[in-house]
Amino acid sequence: MRLTQFSDYALRTLLFLGVHDDRLVPVSEIARSYRISHHHLVKVAATLTQLEVVEAVRGRGGGLRLAVDPADVNVGWLLRRTEPDFHLVECFDTANDTCPITPACMLKTVLHEAQQNFLHTLDQYTLSDFLASPRRRQAFMKFWSAAAAASEPVETDTTVDG
Repeated sequence: MRLTQFSDYALRTLLFLGVHDDRLVPVSEIARSYRISHHHLVKVAATLTQLEVVEAVRGRGGGLRLAVDPADVNVGWLLRRTEPDFHLVECFDTANDTCPITPACMLKTVLHEAQQNFLHTLDQYTLSDFLASPRRRQAFMKFWSAAAAASEPVETDTTVDG
């Protein structure tokens, strides 16, 4: 199973905001800290705002902050909303399934079970689980500072699903 870059960026953004819960954080700061495209992160921030887990404050001195307690951001719930689909193989998409063995194949059933177990595991975690340790928060800060100091965010022409 592979998550889209969009979901990856959404999780990373929430971690950053969870650690920096004392202030508004500009999207540009998050982009620099992860060395990722500002353009893509703006799209992620818009989705997180629509999902009402992030509050966006516009204007001078604006930025992002968590709109809810980290304990209220369930990882499985979030990924179900940031992933465009969970089609692990062609036969998961019944509208576009052209596989000739689908009616006799057990692979779809096994992969669906594995997918459900994957999501069930994620359902057991909230954002607060990743922020609870002061040592982990300090490590995040150290890595973000080093990444931001190393270079500007990477601007790419690739699209992010979401």
